[in-house]
Amino acid sequence: MRLTSNNTPTIGLIEVPALGLYDPDGHNWTALYRRNTLLSKQVLLADLQAGGFDARLVNLKDGDRREPFGEVTWKGMKLTKAYVGQRIFDLDPQTYDAWGVTVNFTQERQVTCMVIAHLASKGKPVVVGGSDAIAEPKHYLEAGATAIVIDKSGAANWPIFDYVLGRTPREPLSGVILADGTYYPVRTKAMSPDEWAIPSVEVARQCLGTEYSEEPFIENLVPIGSVYPDIGCDRKCDFCQTPTYTSGYRRMSPETTLKWIARQKEAGARCTVMGSDQFLGRVLFPGGKEEILEITTAAREMGMPLLWPNGLELRKATLGRGRNYEHTDLTPDEELIEALWGWDGKVGGFLGYIPAERPVFGRESYSKLLPWKQHCEMMQLIVQAGLPVIVYGLIIGFPDDNHESLLRLEEAVLELHQQLRAINPALEFQVAAYSISPIPGTPQGENIRKSGLLRFDDPSIIGGFWTPSCDTQHLSYEDISEWQFRLTKIGKAESKLINYHGGLTKISTGAKQRTSDAKV
Repeated sequence: MRLTSNNTPTIGLIEVPALGLYDPDGHNWTALYRRNTLLSKQVLLADLQAGGFDARLVNLKDGDRREPFGEVTWKGMKLTKAYVGQRIFDLDPQTYDAWGVTVNFTQERQVTCMVIAHLASKGKPVVVGGSDAIAEPKHYLEAGATAIVIDKSGAANWPIFDYVLGRTPREPLSGVILADGTYYPVRTKAMSPDEWAIPSVEVARQCLGTEYSEEPFIENLVPIGSVYPDIGCDRKCDFCQTPTYTSGYRRMSPETTLKWIARQKEAGARCTVMGSDQFLGRVLFPGGKEEILEITTAAREMGMPLLWPNGLELRKATLGRGRNYEHTDLTPDEELIEALWGWDGKVGGFLGYIPAERPVFGRESYSKLLPWKQHCEMMQLIVQAGLPVIVYGLIIGFPDDNHESLLRLEEAVLELHQQLRAINPALEFQVAAYSISPIPGTPQGENIRKSGLLRFDDPSIIGGFWTPSCDTQHLSYEDISEWQFRLTKIGKAESKLINYHGGLTKISTGAKQRTSDAKV
């Protein structure tokens, strides 16, 4: 292969355009985020640069162009599929010696395959990774990918780029599938997040977010940094939406985590998203609680507010550490609660996505988590600690869901919302009522496909949390969609700081307008 550079081989790392699903009235029915933090790109850019490659970000989300590319009928409506950002075909496929593309979301599959086909059209190698590529590599190989990376830990990156660039791999290939079908299994010992290279200030700055959920965020908390301090999860919950990476649960040390947070601050971040799969998984290990206290205390000391956009499992914030024993102590650990969700007006935990429980019906799916009574007690302590913004995550559309079970859920959440607002009348409480989704690579994806309840196979629908794709044994997918709208109204009217559903204009319609000059 002839390199475009005489020295260091160049790699263009693609952030694919965002996907929109537009109804005839112009409303978007899916989460369209273009200016959020680029968490995984930051990890990958730093890693490849540390490996001696000249890796550069190519952010195709950075733009306002809307390019239709298909249609799908859903709920009796014809939705137009369009990618939003920069035009794919304006990119010269020969700009770099090789290309890297990540695709973590099934909903982005079609757009990503369009990108791959375009990049591969001039013969340059295209390496593809990410959760959806790991789960269903055939789509990306058919689009023209040279190799699929199936090792989520990062251990496969340097050798595979050596290989596709025509150099002798520095280590034997592992954790990849080549275009000819040759399979190299993941190596026995996965790479730990603690081994990931710290990004340069320039890379960290490129990956900062300027919005949260496609709407202006709090003025004095922008720009937004990001850190990925652990990967994997010890749980196997029935509703799990996290792909199984086969890497187990692995975490950064406090020292490394704090280096990452400090680098975000150097790059100009005024708050940092902690994009963990399971940050509280640390408490299962000796000294794990102390690690959490060390990280959160030091973040406060450096003046860096933290955002928790993924589910911190409340059961692990108990004295029993969430272990599934019959007599596990479910007493809240107030020291942990203060560390994670305490807020003094300037530092601490500013935003927390908190997964809900089921109060009465549907408890079987939540058997590994907290009972409703203890859940409510924990929520009250979290609000007392000062957390200003709660995104309360509901998952609906389980096979046994019916109108009665969802009505009971609504009543319980309304009551909890009132209890929490009584503690803090200024609390921002927004409901994220996600529909269960058959995401490839998850236990739930397999279960739904076996159930016979799946109504769609279009990745733009099944990959979305706001476009239900399966019936329950008692309700249609249309019913589940209506319940999403109904549940999302809880707390919406009082919200003044953020709009969690910003990119989803159908949900956002009628919500109060928020401006970028809002302050904490």
